[in-house]
Amino acid sequence: MTNSDLPYLTLLEVGRLIQAREISSLEVTQAMLERIERLDGQLRSYVRVLSDLALAEAAQADLEISERRVRGPLHGVPIGIKDLCWTAGVPTAAGMTLYKDFVPKEDGTVVRKLREAGAVVLGKLQMTESAYADHHPSVTAPVNPWNEAHWPGVSSSGSGVATAAGLCYGSLGTDTGGSIRFPSAANGLTGLKPTWGRVSRYGAFELAATLDHIGPMARTATDAGAMLGVIAGADVNDPTASLLPVPDYLAGVDRGIKKLRVGIDTQWATEGIDAPTKKVIQAAMQTLRALGADVMEVSFPDPKQVIEDWFPQCAIEASVVHEKNYPAHKDQYGPALASVIEAGRAQTGPDYQKIMLHRLAFKGRVAAMFQNIDLLLIPTTGVASPTLTRMAQMGVDADLMSAMLRYTCPFDMTGSPTITLPGGFTPEGMPVGFQLVARHFDEALLVRAGNAFQQATEWHLRRPAL
Repeated sequence: MTNSDLPYLTLLEVGRLIQAREISSLEVTQAMLERIERLDGQLRSYVRVLSDLALAEAAQADLEISERRVRGPLHGVPIGIKDLCWTAGVPTAAGMTLYKDFVPKEDGTVVRKLREAGAVVLGKLQMTESAYADHHPSVTAPVNPWNEAHWPGVSSSGSGVATAAGLCYGSLGTDTGGSIRFPSAANGLTGLKPTWGRVSRYGAFELAATLDHIGPMARTATDAGAMLGVIAGADVNDPTASLLPVPDYLAGVDRGIKKLRVGIDTQWATEGIDAPTKKVIQAAMQTLRALGADVMEVSFPDPKQVIEDWFPQCAIEASVVHEKNYPAHKDQYGPALASVIEAGRAQTGPDYQKIMLHRLAFKGRVAAMFQNIDLLLIPTTGVASPTLTRMAQMGVDADLMSAMLRYTCPFDMTGSPTITLPGGFTPEGMPVGFQLVARHFDEALLVRAGNAFQQATEWHLRRPAL
C-alpha cells in the first residue's frame, strides 16, 4: 500500500489495518488532516476541522488497541459529522447564521455512539441552511470533486464531497426529501437511509420531525452497514426511536441475492428520466438477474399525491421547528428557508389532516406491495448529475422539480429504508446512482444486496481526479 492508496481505502479496510496495528490511527488521522489542509480550500466540504481533538482521539484509540481493547470495526477510523449533529464543546450551526455561536454541552446520540465505538471525529461538514434546499447566502457551497460545474447534492453536500474526495472514510448525512441519496448519487457514494425511527434524532437539529432520517454515507455497502450498526437503536432521549433490537448488518453479508424477488415498475422507473439514468437502471436489472435475483414487474402505488404533499408537510413541520425565531429574526434567514417556513405558516389544520390521510394510505399501499417482493429497484433521481446552472432553475422548473423528487420524497413519506448505489457514469464522466428500497427495518437486506452488486461491479471503485 502506498500513501496515495490510503485516503481511498474503505472504512472497513483501514479499520482492519489500524486494529491489527499494521498502521496507527494517529498516522491515518494525520494523513487525513494533511489531505484536508491541501484540498479542502478548493472543495469547502468542512465547516470546521477539529485537528487537536481528532489527534487526541486517535492517540487514545491506538493506546486501547495496543492493550487489546478493540471496540469494533470503526475503532480508530477518521470520519466526518454533518454540522446539524451536536458535538460537545464545538459550535454546531446547522448551516444557519442564527446558530453560529451555539455550542452544545453534549454530543447528539449518533455522535456519542460513534465516539463510544472508537471512531475519530475529524470535523463538522458543511450543509444547506437548516438542512433545507439551499445554502445560506453567506455560505460558499461545497464543490463536487468530479466536476466543479456540477451539483454536489443537498443538504448533506459536505458529507458527500468529503467522503468522495477521500477527506474522511465515512460520514453522517440526513434525509428529509432525499439528502442522503442526492449527494450520494452526485458524488459516486453509497448512502443508506434507514427506516424512520431506526436511528435516534436526539441532538440533531430538525427540519421536519416526521420526515427526518439520519444515516451513513460511505464508499461501500458494507462500510455503510458497519456505521449503521453503531448509530442505530433505542434511545431514552428520543421516544420515537425504535425499540427493536439492532441486528449485525455485516452478518451474512456475503450470502448473495439468489432467488430474492426484486420488483420494478418499468413505466414509473424509466418513463420521463434522462438517457444516462435509464441506462443505469437497465444495467442494474441485468446485474441483479445475473446474480440470481428474480426481477419482476410490479405496479407501484401512484405517488403523485404524496409527492405534491411532501412540500406542505415539510413546510408545516419546519414552521414549528423555527417558530421561536421566525419571524422574530427573519433577517438572519436565507430566502429558501424563509419561503418554506412562510408556506408552512399559511397551511391550516384541515390541510394537514388531508396530507396525513394521504400519507397513511400511501404507506399502507407500499407495505402491501412488499408482501410480494423483497426489494424495489428505482432511480435516485430522474436527472443524472445536473449542472449547477440547471439546478438554479429548479424553483421555477416544475418538470425538473418533479424529476428530482419523484424517487426520493415518497420514501421519506413512508419512512422506508433505501440504499443508493453507484451504477454508472454520464458521457461527461459524472457518477449516476440508483436505489434499492426494502421493507421497514430490513436494512440488513439492503446492505447484503448492495454488497452483492458491488462485488459484481466496479462503479464504487472509481475516484475523482484531484
